[in-house]
Order: sequence, then C-alpha cells, then structure tokens
Amino acid sequence: MGRRWGFLIGLVGAVWLLGSGRGGQQPPETAAQRCFCQVSGYLDDCTCDVETIDRFNNYRLFPRLQKLLESDYFRYYKDEVPDGIKSASYKYSEVANNLIEECEQAERLGAVDESLSEETQKAVLQWTKHDDSSDSFCEADDIQSPDAEYVDLLLNPERYTGYKGPDAWKIWNVIYEENCFKPQTIKRPLNPLASSQGKSEENTFYSWLEGLCVEKRAFYRLISGLHASINVHLSARYLLQETWLEKKWGHNITEFQQRFDGILTEGEGPRRLKNLYFLYLIELRALSKVVPFFERPDFQLFTGNKVQDAENKMLLLEILHEIKSFPLHFDENSFFAGDKKEANKLKEDFRLHFRNISRIMDCVGCFKCRLWGKLQIQGLGTALKILFSEKLIANMPESGPSYEFHLTRQEIVSLFNAFGRISTSVKELENFRNLLQNIH
Repeated sequence: MGRRWGFLIGLVGAVWLLGSGRGGQQPPETAAQRCFCQVSGYLDDCTCDVETIDRFNNYRLFPRLQKLLESDYFRYYKDEVPDGIKSASYKYSEVANNLIEECEQAERLGAVDESLSEETQKAVLQWTKHDDSSDSFCEADDIQSPDAEYVDLLLNPERYTGYKGPDAWKIWNVIYEENCFKPQTIKRPLNPLASSQGKSEENTFYSWLEGLCVEKRAFYRLISGLHASINVHLSARYLLQETWLEKKWGHNITEFQQRFDGILTEGEGPRRLKNLYFLYLIELRALSKVVPFFERPDFQLFTGNKVQDAENKMLLLEILHEIKSFPLHFDENSFFAGDKKEANKLKEDFRLHFRNISRIMDCVGCFKCRLWGKLQIQGLGTALKILFSEKLIANMPESGPSYEFHLTRQEIVSLFNAFGRISTSVKELENFRNLLQNIH
C-alpha cells in the first residue's frame, strides 16, 4: 500500500514539474515576448515605467483625445499639395498608367483626398482671416506657399500606402545620418542601405550613444521613437484585402513582426518600441507645460461656430488637466543644464535639425506619407519649443496678445495630432500584444 501511494505521489510530482516547465524543456517564446521583450519597466533617463503609461493612455486619455481630434479645428491641416497628386486627378495621370503594379498601388493609396465641402471651404476663409489678424511667427516655410491648402486629416488617415523599399529607406537614412549628431564612422544597426554588420559594430553604436550628452541621446531616441510609431500605424491599418467593392483594412501581424520581432530585427525592434514610449513622455510633458497658454480667456479654437468652439475648448482643457495630473512626468530640467553658451548652441542645433528633417520630408514620394510625416515632425518640434520656453510661458499676460510666447493654428493642430498619433501607437501596441500572444 505504501509503495502504491509513493508511486502516485511521484507521478503527480512529475506531472507538476512538466506543467511548470521545471522538469523539461521550456516552452518556446511567443511572438509577443520576442517583440515586447524590452517594452516593460523603467525607461532610460526617466523615472517613469511603461506600465504606468499604458494604463494612463489606454484607459484615461485615449477616447477623449480622439474625440477632440475629430473636431473641425483639429481635423484640417494646411499643407502644400502639388498638382497631379490629388485623388481626383490621379486616375487621369499619364505617368500613373505606365507604372508597375506595386508603384501603382503606392501612388493610389498615397494620393491625398483634397475634397472639402462647400460649407468647409467658406469656413476656411473665416479661419484665415482670423489667423491673419493675430500675431504669428515660426510658421513652416510652405504654409505661405500659394499651393498650400487645408487637408482633411480624417479623409486622409495615416495607414499603409505601399510606399516602401529603397526610396523609403533613403529618406530615413538621411534623417538619421545627417541629423542625429552621429559621426560617419559609427554605423547604425539594422541599416538596410549599409553592408551587413556584426555584433561588435552594434555594440560600438550603443557605446557611442550612451557616451553622448543627455540632450543628443534624447534627440536620437525621439527620431527612433517617431520612426517606430509610424511603423506601428502602417502595421495596424494595413490593406488586407481589396476588391472592386471595398478595401479591408486591419492589423497585419506579419508586417509588425518583420519590423519589431527581436529575432527578425536582431534585437533592434524592441529597442525602437521602447523609444516610442520615450517620445510619448516628451510630448506629454510639453502638453502639461503649455496649459496656461490655452487657459487664457482670449484663446479660441476658432471655427466660426461659437457653441462648438466653446465645447471644444472645454474638452481641450479637460484633457490638458488630465495630462497635468500624470504622476511620473519627464523631468526636462536635465536638458541644457550646463554651460549657458553651449546650451544655447545645442538648442539652436535642435531647431535647425528639425527644420532640416521637415525639408527632407518634402522628398517623400508618397504624398499621404509626406503629409503625416511633416505634421508629426512639426508637432514634435512644437513640443520641444514649449519645453524650451518655460519662463516665457510663465510670464505671459493673462489677456491680450502674447508677444514672447505664441502658438499658431498650424503649430496647435500639429502638436495635438502628433500626440494623437503617439497615443494611438501605445493603444495599438496593446492590441498587437494580444494578437501575438499565442503565436510562436
């Protein structure tokens, strides 16, 4: 009898060991574990952790922010739209008819839908008169162009357009190589335009990065985070199926894995996802600092509809006060804290680099990609402008024009839409994590 009980106890123990992974081979990693292996815990150079951002964004901020961005003030962005790229004229383009199938898809999906209702066109004239009567500065160069027109962002969502391969790589390569304070001798890991690199070169890159001052290191991580965020959008709103009746958009988990799987990207993808959270914190902090500008009674989200404008301002302030309550904001005081002369030079370098990146975006062959790329670069640049203007914001008059610190309509629209894109990325990462949970 004793032997029988001993045998049963031993058998149960063996089953428990196998079930817990202690008695045999560990189960293989899931795709979610490979993509998100670094997306947890505290962020570098920050006191905030990924999990706090996820909870705050996904359950407290995201729905209200999306509602605000659907309002008339925030859905129209002014951009230079050259002739021949608008969706209405695309089908008559002689060049388009001669392109190969892949390029045809990129042109068609990347065309800008420029249509505005007659009511909206009249409203735009009112907005222009209102904006011209205010003291504005720091507008993007092409806003004053005669070809600059308002584009409805809801009609032109950021999603997969077919724009990929060497042309897209060249744009990002120039952005990284010319604007991220990197010497040519240091090779970026996973650069598709460079020859294959070994582990030693990857280690050299990250040793170099860690040796930079906090400001230059942050600049690289912001650009990397923006690049990652854009790739998340393209993977989340991918053209899964197209028929003559409809297009089906949705999550493409294969595309996401190719961009972020730790094995497929040699460890680089998860690092980029973590940089996305760093970008989120920077833009979140800027929004918390600029609250006094929007609280002034003279400030309007002007569209000509007084009732709607008042409701939207109330929603805007509600969102901003929610953001201000975030418990683990990034401490921007670590930026430019050294020698004043050197700090001022670094600030100017930041400004020039962002202007240069915006000009590089003009070279993007997909015009919908160009639209969203320029908007997000301008939004990030506006966020940094806010962080560098703390004293100017504190000294603003309670009413009347603010000459020391001012945001134009274009800067406001780009600031909130850029943050809306990052917020959407954080939300989509939760969706992809769930989708990849049972895939090996």
